Amino acid sequence: MRTVRPSRRAFAAAAIAVTLTASLAACGSDDEAEAGTAAAASGTVTIGAQANGIGKQTELKVEKQQAIADLVPDAIKADGKLTIGLGALPTGFPPLAFVGDDDKTLTGAEPDLGRLVAAVFGLTPEINNATWDNLFVGIDSGKTEVGFSNITDTEQRKEKYDFASYRQDNLGFAVKDGNAWNFDKDLKKLAGLKVAVGAGTNQEKILVAWQEKLKAEGKTLDIKYFADTPTTFKALVSGQIDAYFGPNPGIAYQISRTKGTADAVRNAGVYSGAGETLQGLIAATTKKDSQLARALAEAINYLIANGQYKQWLAAYNLDTEAVPTSQVNPPGLPKSNA
Repeated sequence: MRTVRPSRRAFAAAAIAVTLTASLAACGSDDEAEAGTAAAASGTVTIGAQANGIGKQTELKVEKQQAIADLVPDAIKADGKLTIGLGALPTGFPPLAFVGDDDKTLTGAEPDLGRLVAAVFGLTPEINNATWDNLFVGIDSGKTEVGFSNITDTEQRKEKYDFASYRQDNLGFAVKDGNAWNFDKDLKKLAGLKVAVGAGTNQEKILVAWQEKLKAEGKTLDIKYFADTPTTFKALVSGQIDAYFGPNPGIAYQISRTKGTADAVRNAGVYSGAGETLQGLIAATTKKDSQLARALAEAINYLIANGQYKQWLAAYNLDTEAVPTSQVNPPGLPKSNA
């Protein structure tokens, strides 16, 4: 998400409940390549495949759009593939990217959006998984044509990369299902609550600033810390705390895995990870001046206009991160926030 990525570690902690095997290290497998070819031929893409309930398996019809495909540089489409990079090694970060319950399929919201975009281009998706740092090495070298890996649009990154936005970069409030409280971006609604947050994270910095503002008004906000994400959610559903403030995708994951149980939670509101004055954005990322960003934005806008985008978000409980349109190189997180 950000240049400093503590919230990403929260995803990894939440992932304890999911079996993520060493097969995550594999790049696009032969099985996946064959599946991608079949999808391109049939005009359908299955999202949420092998997602073990973390994502709702949904078959979406996505035909090649020639006018958009024509925007893809010849050098990129020459081999008939779109090479998509993930930075999900070693553990993955559900619901965004992880190994499926067949122990081999790379699934999650990020690779699935890459597959949908490839279908709009009429190309076969080839997904390469790497560590976060090596994802960018792949983009720099040209081995990876586009990164779909929860990458935040920042002004510093724009010096080396081009972006096509596709999700809001949000933090969220989780509450126990049945709790009617909502944040509604109203600081005063936090008064008197016990709210958990991860130590050393961007969200802690925001929450502490809110605590100081409330204190100046003679109101309290009790900030709580726990050893890890599972312990935090146990405290939430047992009533020890009123809410948890953390990465919105991590909350979406928890909603999926607890739905219909006594430990069910819900999302009680979101807040931009970039702060009050800027809506942070997650973006498809390409090597600067590769000329691919415009085609990516047009493909995403096609998916938005035709409903597949909404279904993709809903499959992973990420509705709260929808953007109205994909933009090429929109305003990013300032260097002063890095």
